[in-house]
Amino acid sequence: MNAGENEIRMEKPATTLRRGWTTGACATAATKAALTALLGGDFPDPVTITLPKGERPAFPLAREVRGEGWALAGIVKDAGDDPDVTHGALVSARIRRIDSGSGVLFKAGDGVGTVTKAGLPIGVGEPAINPVPRRMMSEVVHELCASYGIAPDIEIEISIENGAELAEKTWNPRLGIVGGLSVLGTTGVVHPFSCSAWIHSIHRGIDVARAEGLPHVLGATGSTSEKTAQTFYSLPDIACLDMGDFAGGLLKYLRAHPVPRLTIAGGFAKLTKLAQGALDLHSGRSQVDMQWLADLASGLGATSDMTGRILNANTALEVLQITAAAGIDLPANVAAAARRTALETLRGAPVEVDVMVTDRSGTLLAHAR
Repeated sequence: MNAGENEIRMEKPATTLRRGWTTGACATAATKAALTALLGGDFPDPVTITLPKGERPAFPLAREVRGEGWALAGIVKDAGDDPDVTHGALVSARIRRIDSGSGVLFKAGDGVGTVTKAGLPIGVGEPAINPVPRRMMSEVVHELCASYGIAPDIEIEISIENGAELAEKTWNPRLGIVGGLSVLGTTGVVHPFSCSAWIHSIHRGIDVARAEGLPHVLGATGSTSEKTAQTFYSLPDIACLDMGDFAGGLLKYLRAHPVPRLTIAGGFAKLTKLAQGALDLHSGRSQVDMQWLADLASGLGATSDMTGRILNANTALEVLQITAAAGIDLPANVAAAARRTALETLRGAPVEVDVMVTDRSGTLLAHAR
């Protein structure tokens, strides 16, 4: 789920994946096409732009409209093989000239959100168009206006078809971005299943929480454990950071940008990996160490027969069932060890940590604090 380019995360397929273009790149291309038409030319189709790293992709136009004193161009976003909720959305730029000395102004059209909370790279009240896309569009305006010998006093109104509905599937509401999607992108390119995009969204969530003065934030591995912990502490949505598998991305950012209190919540298997020292909890990048669990159970009184069954278990859930039947409380010890990993990663940062282990139905199994 604004993880990255406003996407819903899924398992990455084991095939070569096609990359795509960010909303920021699409908005820039639409801006260039519409401004070219406004200044007296034809709509360039396809329209070519220069991305921050020098690449020059061309975008076909899906919509072109002229009006009295304005022009509009639209581009259908192609996110490649990334599971991005904006894939296939129509991104449009409506361009008009404004009063001399105004410079380049940005406006949120239908489907583009407005920032309502501090802590994001865009100020409160501004359209949710991030700095790099703003710079890309501004550069296009300055270049074209210079070629026509006019001042770059231009209003750019970006809209995304069905953006308000799509935004409900993203992290925007938690970040205080209301009314639609964000226009995102730092390179102009969408890399499928980007871990860095998700971690970037976690960081922005922490920034917003700090700006709001929240004393307590929650990082959960999934929606079930998140609901349990959020209800337990009566936390607002804005305090929930959508940690997912990226415990390290959360903890390392909090190390430099602390919040007074952090709760980590998750299922037994995910938090076992954290307890064992893993900071990326994805099944493709870390595994539950059955020997570690067997040794832990042995230290709590498990028989040699039971430790043998643990070593041969297929899943962490099976281990949990084996030990629970014998009255051995593995979750409490896993929670305590996961808390130690978190504190070690924070390296003395002023963050109080507690860890909650839940089962698949959301029942609280252990709480280390």
